[in-house]
Amino acid sequence: MEPPTNNARSDRQDLPRQGGYTLTVGDVLALPSVSGARLLAGRGGLDRIVQSVNVMEVPDILAWVKRHELLLTTGFPLRHGRAGELLDDAALCDLIDGLAARGVTALAVKAGRYLREPPDTMLGAAEKRDFPLLLLPAAVSFDDVISQVFTQLVDRQSSALDIADRLHRALTAIVLEGGDLPQIAEEFATLFDVDVLICTPDGRVQTVAGDAEALHQLPLFDPTGRFLTERVTTGLQPAPEGRPGQVALARIVAGGTDHGRVVAYGRHAELSPVTVQALERAATVAALAITKQLAVAAVESKYRGDFLRDALLGTAGGPERVAEHCGQLGWDVDRPLVVIVARLDDTDPDGTRPAKAAWNSRDRLTAGWQQVVRARDKTAPVVGFSHEVVTLMPATEDTAIAVVDEIIRAVRGDRGGGRRSFSTGVSRPIRSVADLPAAYDQARRAVTVGRRMHGPGGVAHFDSLGVHRLISLVTDNDELRSFAAEALGPLAADTGEAADMRRTLQTLLDHSCSVAEAARALHFHYNTLRYRIGKLEGLVGPFTTDPELRLNVALALRVVRMRGLGNAPPA
Repeated sequence: MEPPTNNARSDRQDLPRQGGYTLTVGDVLALPSVSGARLLAGRGGLDRIVQSVNVMEVPDILAWVKRHELLLTTGFPLRHGRAGELLDDAALCDLIDGLAARGVTALAVKAGRYLREPPDTMLGAAEKRDFPLLLLPAAVSFDDVISQVFTQLVDRQSSALDIADRLHRALTAIVLEGGDLPQIAEEFATLFDVDVLICTPDGRVQTVAGDAEALHQLPLFDPTGRFLTERVTTGLQPAPEGRPGQVALARIVAGGTDHGRVVAYGRHAELSPVTVQALERAATVAALAITKQLAVAAVESKYRGDFLRDALLGTAGGPERVAEHCGQLGWDVDRPLVVIVARLDDTDPDGTRPAKAAWNSRDRLTAGWQQVVRARDKTAPVVGFSHEVVTLMPATEDTAIAVVDEIIRAVRGDRGGGRRSFSTGVSRPIRSVADLPAAYDQARRAVTVGRRMHGPGGVAHFDSLGVHRLISLVTDNDELRSFAAEALGPLAADTGEAADMRRTLQTLLDHSCSVAEAARALHFHYNTLRYRIGKLEGLVGPFTTDPELRLNVALALRVVRMRGLGNAPPA
């Protein structure tokens, strides 16, 4: 096999273009020190990466080789084994297979007194593995080859750093001139001919540059549009599921806080390490932009939040003043609305402070609600308070449930990527700004009662609370505990046996004390349930025949379930 010598590649630049960071076997053939070298086999491996050079002096070299290493040899180790015997064709084929399996880039044999040309069997093994086997002219100096290879590596690494530095300065200038994440993504996408996405740590997309459609065709998005950050690792990797191209990811971190991810997708060609280095620089600049955003947003949010809190508490002035000031802030509150309150489920039961001081989680929840709501209505207020996120969403009696469910589903996504569970309370629809304080109180009561009724992640509309609304108005837990103890007697105890009997009692009440229906619901034998009814009446009284007692028992069970005064039966 007689390929062109290095003269055929004389137009190759010494310093790489963007993406020309790596040194390949083809690049080595273009070096002056290997002028006249021939590629005997393994043409399919010309794009293999060369990261180091070593000289093969012994036949049992496999234990000392490194990945991406170019081996040079005089041919002596290929002819003579440890005891001086000649290596046969099988041993030479095993050597080629071993070098290829260990990631060695290529083997260059110097023609001379020890070996004029490798045998055909050795060439066949190299061709089969796409392992480049080079024949160097006798006049080639190994010192010159090693020197020029390492010079090229250093030059290319310096060039890569220079490209990354120039990109860093360009992106920093964008931020200093008032640019933001979209401008950063667009600049990177243009310079490297890739598609770029910037998202939050849990995958909420903030901006896309390049071909957004090509990006979203990757199997890396859930149905809500969240980028599946948990499926992509930091650095360079093939596109998933056999898709063409490669994906690179860098984390956006500042001050020890994880602010998100920047992702580059090369559809047409493999991305090079220089692209990854530049992406890391872009992530650093994105962290600067996000930090600036957060600083500005903190001031704006404080002002907006203070005013909305006053409006919700009824201390911001009359309805006309509130509506006018909201209009100046870009909010439209002069229309039918529902007040939505969302609280993280790792807060204290009363919702007054984060249980683990998880301010970052609260901020991310606020950002999630803002992004989802603004995509539907840019004039709807969304503000994060110290322990909750409050949203004033346009809705009527007919649309409130559907609107709220759609928004909550979008904010939750698939709960992946570190998204935190939250509970939600929804007020009755209102038609006047004057009703804001009452609606806010309803939503707060709904989220508190709903979490106690349904557990973490529940959604409670104020109108659906029923008798629990009345129970929630009683703030004296001692009085409620006393009422439950009087009505339920030993069944109010915080024991497994009492909880099991409460479950039986609740099922009977739910089925209007029908023994047959309750037995089927509980999967009990009819006589077993009759025995339990007798036991229950011995503990709480004749609830099956006394309507007033039955009402007291039903209310006491609701108190135990809602206030957590015992092991509540399952819903």
